[in-house]
Amino acid sequence: MNSEILHAKLKENFGFEKFRPNQETIINTILSGQDTLAIMPTGGGKSICFQLPALVLPGITIVISPLIALMKDQVDSLKTNGITACYINSSQSSEEQQYYIDNLKSNNFKLVYIAPESLSYLDSVFNELTISLIAIDEAHCISSWGHDFRPAYTNLGYLKSRFPSTPVLALTATADKATRTDITKQLNLRNPKTFIASFDRKNLSLEVRPALDRVKQIIDFIEERPNESGIIYCLSRKTTEELAQKIQKSGITAKAYHAGLDNTVRAKTQDEFINDDCQVVCATIAFGMGIDKSNVRWVIHYNLPKNIEGYYQEIGRAGRDGLPAETLLFESYADVIQLQKFASDGLNSDIQLAKLDRMKQYADALSCRRKILLSYFGELVTENCGNCDICNNPPTFFDGTILAQKALSAISRLQQSEPLAVIVDFLRGSRNAYIYEKNYQSLKTYGIGADISWYDWNQYLIQLINLGYCEIAFHQHNKILLTPFAKKVLFEGEKVKLNTVVKKVIDKNEIKETKAKTTKITLFEILRKLRYEISKDEEVPAYVIFSDAALRQMETLRPMSDEEFLAIDGVGKAKLEKYGQEFIDAIVYFENAKKKKAKAKKEGNTYKTTLEMFLNGNTIEDIALKRNLGQTTIISHLAKLYIDGHDLDLSQFVSDEEVKLLHKAQVELEYPTALKPYFDHFEEKMSYDKIRFGLAIVERNK
Repeated sequence: MNSEILHAKLKENFGFEKFRPNQETIINTILSGQDTLAIMPTGGGKSICFQLPALVLPGITIVISPLIALMKDQVDSLKTNGITACYINSSQSSEEQQYYIDNLKSNNFKLVYIAPESLSYLDSVFNELTISLIAIDEAHCISSWGHDFRPAYTNLGYLKSRFPSTPVLALTATADKATRTDITKQLNLRNPKTFIASFDRKNLSLEVRPALDRVKQIIDFIEERPNESGIIYCLSRKTTEELAQKIQKSGITAKAYHAGLDNTVRAKTQDEFINDDCQVVCATIAFGMGIDKSNVRWVIHYNLPKNIEGYYQEIGRAGRDGLPAETLLFESYADVIQLQKFASDGLNSDIQLAKLDRMKQYADALSCRRKILLSYFGELVTENCGNCDICNNPPTFFDGTILAQKALSAISRLQQSEPLAVIVDFLRGSRNAYIYEKNYQSLKTYGIGADISWYDWNQYLIQLINLGYCEIAFHQHNKILLTPFAKKVLFEGEKVKLNTVVKKVIDKNEIKETKAKTTKITLFEILRKLRYEISKDEEVPAYVIFSDAALRQMETLRPMSDEEFLAIDGVGKAKLEKYGQEFIDAIVYFENAKKKKAKAKKEGNTYKTTLEMFLNGNTIEDIALKRNLGQTTIISHLAKLYIDGHDLDLSQFVSDEEVKLLHKAQVELEYPTALKPYFDHFEEKMSYDKIRFGLAIVERNK
């Protein structure tokens, strides 16, 4: 299709001047009638790839989506852009479902969202509908090789058989080569054209930390980022609830979200988070939140994810608007043990265990994390990203041979029968009940590392495990065993290089400063508040009105006309008509207030200059001459400064008797604000200067 037409549709309906990488090519492939597989990262603009063709094609576009909440989100967003869309799922009454089906038959909607489990609702009316495109979102769910297998997806292959001439678009954010092949096969795609966009989300920072005192670390992290929405992924339902309670006790709005909650409670939590009424959601990894919330500013993994695909999709929920966002992963060996058990008991256990190993290798890495993630998806880059913890704080190494010998000797003395925590206690000479019960205090190397902190020893032992000198026997209560390589260090003089341990220290003063900065009213905060109020009136998420990125652009460009407002990314014709004037009025108001403030500041500075010159012995005439101002202006400065409490001697300009007369005249004249009534009252025998200074003294002495 003509590129100008597509660009015009993009701007008019979605508010964007240009397509993101691959979008236009994918759209043209669909419009040519060809099946398509599109692998695009979360936040990469997948939705446009089927929403825009839906406007151009004559019939209806069916969008198969696995999550009910995500359907509502996308339909709300389409409606604000002036596009007719609906969804049909089990949350609706039969009357509601029939209403939407009747409207589909009447061609009153361009798009219909439906879950794979709900396709039966349309079975009876398929022959009455003109279906121009079938889009299958989160297509990785069809593959048991993938990270989020959903049995209902396996039935979708019949759609191509039933609608052989209708193009099918399969979309997913994360799929390795095996999963991509499986998607194509199971959906019966015919010679599909495959597009693999860059997986590089440059706006996401990547950080991994040891899981020591992680609740405190998480609370400190959130307190450094007041008013920023975030998701914390946990391995178990119990952890989500316990963590949410601990965060709430710190005065932060946080709620748990998992499949075991009552549907009403879960829906309420999700709505509050989507609508910015809840800052933090603690969610289970197994039951991912189906949200399209664009202003999630951070994602924390309380536990190690089971594979890189799942991890990458979950961190992809942050920064969907393209603005900077943070990701933080906590790593503990207890998580590895539990995940290995899950993988061993599940389908394709060998593959799932291998994927877990890759996840662990990522967490243990001492090189650029983004390069590791991208290489996993077949995207090779040579440059370090500069936006991960390794790039920002490159590890420094030292000769850790003696430390390694101490640690490995301790493992040997303990008969390779104890887990990591006990080995650390033994090295540090801890006097706890377990050590004494086992009589470990009598062993030769007990306390040999007492000068090193518990935290540091823990990290050094983890490094030795990663280097292959010892290993965890997960099937034997996590005992630490020596490997054959340990002998080289203990008996053959092999040198060991260890990474210097850097423990992140949270500066509470820094947190206070951050909070203080956020109390300063910015244009972004004013626009954010306006967006929030409109979203409440319209009962839609705030980011559906405008994304944070759009608000930031408004803050930078300060549009004050319809034409300027339309130039903002995300502002199309419908949004200009619905919201343009309110946002422009807010920007104009802010600009005028800023000018008034600047004027007041300037006046404050000019008063300050007058005060300093007067106190330094300059006369009114001198000040006026040097500052190129009128004497009356300088007198008004001094009078105002005196009223405000500055210690000025005005007796040289007006006597006590004259002040008494002025006070009496003020009462008789009923407190006039102008000076002329006083001038007339004294029959022009008292000067305006005396009147001004005298009234200042009266005012201050009230």
